[in-house]
Amino acid sequence: MAKSKTTKKKAKDAANGEKIVCENRKARHDYNILESVECGMVLVGSEVKSLREGRCSLVEAYARVKEGEVWLLGCDIQEYLEANRLNHQPKRPRKLLLHRSEIRKLGVRTAAKGLTLIPLRVYFSKGLAKVLLGVCQGKREYDKRQALKTADANRRLKLNMMRFK
Repeated sequence: MAKSKTTKKKAKDAANGEKIVCENRKARHDYNILESVECGMVLVGSEVKSLREGRCSLVEAYARVKEGEVWLLGCDIQEYLEANRLNHQPKRPRKLLLHRSEIRKLGVRTAAKGLTLIPLRVYFSKGLAKVLLGVCQGKREYDKRQALKTADANRRLKLNMMRFK
């Protein structure tokens, strides 16, 4: 029996010591990703436990460079049920950890060219929570349609190739 694409990817990530918590698939549809940067996250205990359960959403999330620091805004990490009164706020701003030179580069790129910092994936790497930030440029509507057309054409081509094997 053949393994599915997601099962193969999870097995590959597990071999690297990574556990993917959540992905922002819509970002790849809405934006052209020019560059990606791995960042650490400053979290409280209940957030870490909630992430380990996979209770995170990156749907409306984005990052901003403010006063020499990078902040993740709009990321929804749901409350951890067992933490009761020591729980965290689900949509609070979270500080991202980067080297000073990387922060400066990201600040210059996003301010000058009108690019956006979008979180693509949240995962655990060697036990530490990480965010893969993408430096993105918004796609126009006709770009999205063209991307869908090419993906559909490639899918049909693969299907026809499989049929004639």
